[in-house]
Amino acid sequence: MECRVLSIQSHVVRGYVGNKSASFPLQLLGFEVDSINSVQFSNHTGYSHWKGQVLTADELHVLYEGIKLNNVHHYDYVLTGYTRDTSFLEMVVDIVQELKRANPNLVYVCDPVLGDHGSMVRLLIIRVPCCMCVHAVMDLLHAMGPDTVVITSSDLPSRLGDRFLVSLGSQRHVRPDGSRTTQRVRLEVPKVDAVFVGTGDLFAAMLLAWTHHYPTDLKTACEKTFSVMHHVIQRTISYAHELAGPGRRPSPPQLELRMVQSKADIEDPAIVTEATVIS
Repeated sequence: MECRVLSIQSHVVRGYVGNKSASFPLQLLGFEVDSINSVQFSNHTGYSHWKGQVLTADELHVLYEGIKLNNVHHYDYVLTGYTRDTSFLEMVVDIVQELKRANPNLVYVCDPVLGDHGSMVRLLIIRVPCCMCVHAVMDLLHAMGPDTVVITSSDLPSRLGDRFLVSLGSQRHVRPDGSRTTQRVRLEVPKVDAVFVGTGDLFAAMLLAWTHHYPTDLKTACEKTFSVMHHVIQRTISYAHELAGPGRRPSPPQLELRMVQSKADIEDPAIVTEATVIS
């Protein structure tokens, strides 16, 4: 049966971020993707120069109204990423709520884009000095509504040493008798000495896809998601170093994700990152 995603994210002419990073992989895995571009830029903002336009909340509303008028606003998933301002975000909330009323089974997948490299947008900051504290934070997020929470990277110490990041996931399920159970997983992810753009957008899309295919198996969904990321990143960094030459750090254009070249790995990733069930 057809599964359709409404993806509201940024767009670039050159490269892979936002919808450019999410749509192709989702389509490879069998999803129909309707894209609304929150911004349209020549390239991502890590380049020296960029040009483009920003979609306003009113313009988002107009696009959505056009979809409604044709009675084709029926979705299984809504996927959102970076949002520039509060008014646009409020319009996204209105759209998600309306779509949820039309389809109570709709799943909203939100990449909160909270920050990177030790900095964080000050929406909510919680210090999490230990693994059990991270579990408490995930429970707090569950209490706010989401049944699945994944922390893509943390500063928790890895059992494999300081060349690895610790990632964690938590998923709630409702048993037939109405009681709840929670599965938690932990992954040790190797660090890569480079700055990539669009990887978070790809990760959110892959998590959507693999949790759809494995709705009650967070371990497998995370293994496939993180393994796709590994293959795409390794192919990208190898190609970037080849272009840059010995002893030179790759430039932003050289570090654009090798998405098309990773088609087979997106469709059927060899598992290279294994998850451990911790509860």
